[in-house]
Amino acid sequence: MRTLSPNSRLLRVVTASVAVASLATSLSACGGDSDAATRTRSDSAGTLTIGALSNGAAKETRVKVSEVKSISAELPKSVAEKGTLVVGVGALPAGSAPLNYVGQDQKTLTGTEPDLGRLVAAVLGLKPVVKNSTWENLFVGVDSGKVDVAFSNVTDTEERKKKYEFASYRKDNLAFEVLKKSTWNFDGDYRNLAGRTVAVGAGTNQEKILLEWKAKLAKEGKKLTVKYYQDNNATALALSSGKIDASFGPNPAVAYHVTQNAKTPHPTRNAGQFSGAGATLQGLIAATAKKGSGLAKPVADAINHLIENGQYAKWLAAWNLSNEAVGTSQVNPPGLPLDNS
Repeated sequence: MRTLSPNSRLLRVVTASVAVASLATSLSACGGDSDAATRTRSDSAGTLTIGALSNGAAKETRVKVSEVKSISAELPKSVAEKGTLVVGVGALPAGSAPLNYVGQDQKTLTGTEPDLGRLVAAVLGLKPVVKNSTWENLFVGVDSGKVDVAFSNVTDTEERKKKYEFASYRKDNLAFEVLKKSTWNFDGDYRNLAGRTVAVGAGTNQEKILLEWKAKLAKEGKKLTVKYYQDNNATALALSSGKIDASFGPNPAVAYHVTQNAKTPHPTRNAGQFSGAGATLQGLIAATAKKGSGLAKPVADAINHLIENGQYAKWLAAWNLSNEAVGTSQVNPPGLPLDNS
């Protein structure tokens, strides 16, 4: 999260906007690395609970997941023989709901990312060992071999392909959040924003995109007002009071806000998405392994098995992220170009 990549900036905003104080306290005590609790919440043989201990961020959903021998046979010998899949998550120090954070038991790492890592490990016939670290140490762990594969909202980029191999599993999207009663929706065309007032985080990828749209509208004689607020609470207050029409941020953060606001006096909704990679490329979030490790292919095949058999859809639905579904997990798909990665 210290680089200038869109993914890094997205993660920084998610962390800043949705982390709660109790999670920050429990996570920050762990230091730079920790072996998070790896409980999969199996209720019976082959059953895994998605969204366990989510503290209301997800709907707990039980799914059946079994090893697929034809896929586990693809594993590198070194991984197959040790019998574990070390899943790297970069959730320290504060976590990012709904992506990765310490659950309500104050010890188990939960969220979309560790949940998918556990599902993939089950298909591969391996025991998941979830290793939590800072964003920087996540990649150090992959580089050193201490982490087999990272599931941590990592964007597929051409720059990262120099060192890593990828298996895509979610769209990398931004989204607009509006009050549920609002009739406005973003249709993918920047001209749709004319006359609107939109809040955005400073120094983020979404700010860059929004300011580009503002400049285009200005050339056409139209106005887009961009507002900045100190934190998520201030942005939410501005939205509920009508000072802004919408806020623009990472789609997972919006999904989380919508879930948390559902029973408040001012419920919100997702009013439309836009690729974090821009208009010409659909950004993708991908499982990340060391280049040449031979893990991307079996991981992609495991994800595709989950897609084909319905567990993938249940995983996304549990976390209110069905709008980020991909039809197929791809090995090393086109990533953000070198001039924007």
